[in-house]
Amino acid sequence: MNAVRLTPPAGSVRATIPLASSKSESNRALIINALANFRGTLHNVSAARDSQTMIRLLQSDDPVADVLDAGTTMRFLTAYFAVTGQHKTLTGTPRMCERPIGILVDALRALGADIDYLKNEGFPPIATKGFSGNGNNRLAIRGDVSSQYISALLMVAPTLPDGLTLEMTGDIGSRPYIEMTLRQMEHFGVQTVADWTNKTITVPPTPYTPADYTIESDWSGASYWFSMLALAEDESSEIELLGLKEASLQGDSAIVDIMRPLGVDSTFTASGVVLTKIPAQSSLAWDFTDCPDLAQTVAVCCAVKGIPLTLTGVESLKIKETDRIFALQTELRKIGAELVEVEKNTRYEVRKTAAIDAVPTFDTYDDHRMAMAFAPVAMRQEVVIDEPGVVAKSYPSFWEDMARVAGVKFEK
Repeated sequence: MNAVRLTPPAGSVRATIPLASSKSESNRALIINALANFRGTLHNVSAARDSQTMIRLLQSDDPVADVLDAGTTMRFLTAYFAVTGQHKTLTGTPRMCERPIGILVDALRALGADIDYLKNEGFPPIATKGFSGNGNNRLAIRGDVSSQYISALLMVAPTLPDGLTLEMTGDIGSRPYIEMTLRQMEHFGVQTVADWTNKTITVPPTPYTPADYTIESDWSGASYWFSMLALAEDESSEIELLGLKEASLQGDSAIVDIMRPLGVDSTFTASGVVLTKIPAQSSLAWDFTDCPDLAQTVAVCCAVKGIPLTLTGVESLKIKETDRIFALQTELRKIGAELVEVEKNTRYEVRKTAAIDAVPTFDTYDDHRMAMAFAPVAMRQEVVIDEPGVVAKSYPSFWEDMARVAGVKFEK
């Protein structure tokens, strides 16, 4: 399928959505369980391509590990293969090979890993060529680039002869994702000590204990449904999202607080959360440092509703699956809005400038979140989204689920 045409719902939106499971939790659980010699039992593992790629590569004896476009899989497997002494070549799509990995490789080398770059210094493809523990049990690493580097190191830390203490320098981005990693490690029997004031995390040398673990539904995937309800025009509209927890490990559960000013109220039940409409505020400012994957969704929602939005904490968006700042700036123009850089790389504003195109066609830039962030525009008008298959990366059933509330027609 080359495109999908979406048409607005007729009347009130009412749906119960069985959300996909979290690929963030799944990918961490898969690595930890591998370090526990695959003796635990994981339930509700994500069907997302990223997680299925992780499963395939963990089970494969092939010397080449092609992660496709999965950044988390690349980073977590780099640490896993390196510290377990496996000889592997890690590669991916052309875009994946443009995403930096030097900070993680430098850290692993400091611990005793033998890793070579096969093309460009600081970028995949790379080759892990063995591990010889050198007694180093303390590392300093930047906290403001990618929490995935930190999580990758933390998960392998218990297997090191002397454990590991990480000192995080600068600001700490996406801290909830680091805390998710620590909680999952603790579930598998490893006690950690996080001193957030002094920006250190200490992990003692401890074998992982095999355990059963059930993956929660995906709050990142839930965010698009919050946006759909915010943009639904009938005030009686209601959406129930199954499998979500109020006390979640996922940082993207912040969408509950972000969307309340945009007109969405959340009520938790034994099954998940029920979304209902409430009056929206006239403007919103939000720091996305701990939840950068929500920025696209919120930016599009505010653009359509005509609510001025100020975004900070979005520095990492330029090194995601695409340059998400550029992609947003380009696509928002099609709905009569602009993303303006107010302070270089740190502060942006979404402003409404004109009417929406008659039937806008949105490009997806090989980025699953671009497709799903712009899909809720269909609550207001007909839209076309090119290359909709990109959603397979994190939410393979997205279009099937969306058909519960809007018209969905695939086109060649």
